[in-house]
Amino acid sequence: MVTEQVSNLLTPIADYFAAKLAEHGAEPRGADWNGPESQNLRFQQLCKVIRVDAPFSINDLGCGYGALLDYLSARYPSFDYLGTDISVPMIEAARSEHWRCPNAAFHMAAEPHRVADYGIASGIFNIRLDNSDEAWFRYLCGTLNVLDRTSRLGFAFNCLTSYSDAEKKRPELYYAEPARLLDHCMRHYSRHVALLHDYGLYDFTVLVRKCP
Repeated sequence: MVTEQVSNLLTPIADYFAAKLAEHGAEPRGADWNGPESQNLRFQQLCKVIRVDAPFSINDLGCGYGALLDYLSARYPSFDYLGTDISVPMIEAARSEHWRCPNAAFHMAAEPHRVADYGIASGIFNIRLDNSDEAWFRYLCGTLNVLDRTSRLGFAFNCLTSYSDAEKKRPELYYAEPARLLDHCMRHYSRHVALLHDYGLYDFTVLVRKCP
């Protein structure tokens, strides 16, 4: 359940991404990514949480215009997808781009309304605007609780890394401490947690599996 405090925190974030979408359209820069190559590289890391031996269901939290659905459709033969986002323009763009996909639905919401096999969150923790580090970390952990509660087999998320070059850091972005999040996930969600920090970008990915 989304509290009023979280809703107030997220409203400027939704406005930020709506402006990016209006400026660039339904492409990576419209979701504040540099381009398709880095976007797909992030999806590749996140999808390592998926076991591909059977059809699966997946929740895409902060789905934007639905780029992850395109990535999945090109690689997995059978899955059921739900995308949720706090931005009305993003959901409208996602529905417009993917209205022919019978295995997909998009809802305007801060969290999924169903439990799926997997949960994915790509890029939703990067833009913190004028929120403090600790306030944003509390929001991040609350969102991880949502991913845990709505994922049967596991979930994955990414964050900008605190090991980014100091001169390139921007004050409106949140740079997470990898070890802190690894410890948090190990203590609260599963012993089967992987931290990926070796794919050449200024971020890292955490995979949380509910079983080995």
